[in-house]
Amino acid sequence: MKHKKLILIILIIGILLTPLLTEAHVKWFTDVVPQKESIENILSPLFMGLAVLSALVLSILPQLLPRFMKIPFANKLDIKLDEYRQYSRYLLKYGTALALIIQVLSGTIFAPEFALEGLWETIIIWLAIVFLCVPNHYATKAAAVLLTFVYFYVLSNVGLFHMLDYGFYAAIFFVLLIGKTRFENWGFPFLYLGTGLSLCWVAVEKWVYPSMAADIIQNHGVPTFGFPPTMFIVMAAFIEFIVGYLLVVGILNRILSVILTLIFISTTMLFGITEIIGHFMIHIVLVIFIIEGVSFYNPPIRIHKTVLDQMVFVFLNYLFVLATFILIYYRFA
Repeated sequence: MKHKKLILIILIIGILLTPLLTEAHVKWFTDVVPQKESIENILSPLFMGLAVLSALVLSILPQLLPRFMKIPFANKLDIKLDEYRQYSRYLLKYGTALALIIQVLSGTIFAPEFALEGLWETIIIWLAIVFLCVPNHYATKAAAVLLTFVYFYVLSNVGLFHMLDYGFYAAIFFVLLIGKTRFENWGFPFLYLGTGLSLCWVAVEKWVYPSMAADIIQNHGVPTFGFPPTMFIVMAAFIEFIVGYLLVVGILNRILSVILTLIFISTTMLFGITEIIGHFMIHIVLVIFIIEGVSFYNPPIRIHKTVLDQMVFVFLNYLFVLATFILIYYRFA
């Protein structure tokens, strides 16, 4: 038991010391007025080529992962992580409390762009933090209710489509609310869904408003690894969208979660305190996904029995989801 507690402490310290995702919300790091790109420029030959290429890769991925998991090291790591599932909800609960503390001390809530408006809002957030720190599931539920109220209050001020950037918070509050109930098993699948959709939604922002990302690359010295900035923005958005899609459809397993998290860390640029305020919660969620895996989830791909049917399903489904997100974002955001 002491060994397991030590591992949990190391995980938490790792979260605190790890650089967070800086590509997620470009609007935090630029003052450029958003200018919507024309749909003709968005659907460029580069975009279309990457869309088809990523669809092909994703269609093959579900066939490769089971073979990869037969590698002794990967199998042992998967079994080892199973032992820490019991800590996932504690990591989410206390990680949420710590994320809120960081935010409220900076005078914001949920994201750097949402300032705390009055004393009543600050009191509610601190009360929720206290409830989250109490080792009682009724106190956790009370915190979830308070935070949900604040979430919808912010939503009423900024609009639904803006708040979709932070839909994973609604999923987090849902997980905290249904703990120790008969619906508890719905929690983490809903968290996967909410986080995946949020990542997909934010990724589309880079295609529709590329000028904001281009300004960050220019003013913050973001390396493009030899690619022209316009091409790099399109590619970075595809990576983020693919991660979100994998979370939603349940293809992302533990090993792939680790790999993708390391990719995000390796491409992280430090933007100071704004980065910590905005992305701390996302990184906690990613660590939970590494611990949890997706064994609880029955991916839609399993409806199809043959390999060819599964590949065709993923290929077409990905392109349909991609097109739907772009059209909805372009029309309403």
